[in-house]
Amino acid sequence: MNKILIVLCALLLLSCSETKEKKHSTSGTQTPVTTTVQTPLLHYTIANRYPHDELAFTEGFLFHNGVLYESTGSPDNLPQTQSFIGSVDLKTGKINKKVELDRNIYFGEGIVFLNNKVYQLTYKNKLGFYYDAKSFKKIGQFTYENEEGWGMTTDGSSLIMSDGTHQLTYLDAFTLKPSKKITITENDSFVQHLNELEYINGFIYANIWLTNNIVKIDPKTGKVVGKIDLSSLVYEVKDTHPAAAELNGIAFNPENGNVYVTGKMWPTIYELKMAE
Repeated sequence: MNKILIVLCALLLLSCSETKEKKHSTSGTQTPVTTTVQTPLLHYTIANRYPHDELAFTEGFLFHNGVLYESTGSPDNLPQTQSFIGSVDLKTGKINKKVELDRNIYFGEGIVFLNNKVYQLTYKNKLGFYYDAKSFKKIGQFTYENEEGWGMTTDGSSLIMSDGTHQLTYLDAFTLKPSKKITITENDSFVQHLNELEYINGFIYANIWLTNNIVKIDPKTGKVVGKIDLSSLVYEVKDTHPAAAELNGIAFNPENGNVYVTGKMWPTIYELKMAE
């Protein structure tokens, strides 16, 4: 009887020892747990609404010296559209055209002001133009290596362009040749279809084509560090103007710190006050 009891106790101790070893073992089939970090949502309130030209197929949107400027494109299937650059009257929505391209040859894209010049991209011609910032008289043109031209902005020293991919190209302001490219990622995945751009307080903001989102990018790392969901504005526009196209256009007004957004053939420009 004592022998049986001793054997049972020994088996019990062995079982407990094995269980303890398995519990604390770091080898075998254990799989590490990975978590996806949620991109912070940037909140805003609508400070104002302004009329917008419903024929303007918005490609570029920015403030310069207190004036809002817009550049537009001209899709073949929308013969009423034109490719131009103009100043926007926020009271009426009327655009005072400064430059117009031949829509049979060029599809106008993003614009930016730098060093007393206005730079303009075209869509598929691999060609850009630059004009005097006051007279809008054409000064010259340049070529770029990207397959397409989409949006433009500047950090004050370089031109920065998007081409619909997950990369942004920096162009030297004097040679207009590429100086570097940055790859844009969110949770280690490429962010495709970067469109209209705006440089705001050290960060690049970008429309994502055919989405209701604007992403905030850290240009030092290429990582998306914030996101603005403008779905409510898109739904508001589509409810009354179903022919309106996608969200596109980000303009930062340094005079009041607000961000102005619109879309292609939208009836409205929205002034947004971003939360601190």
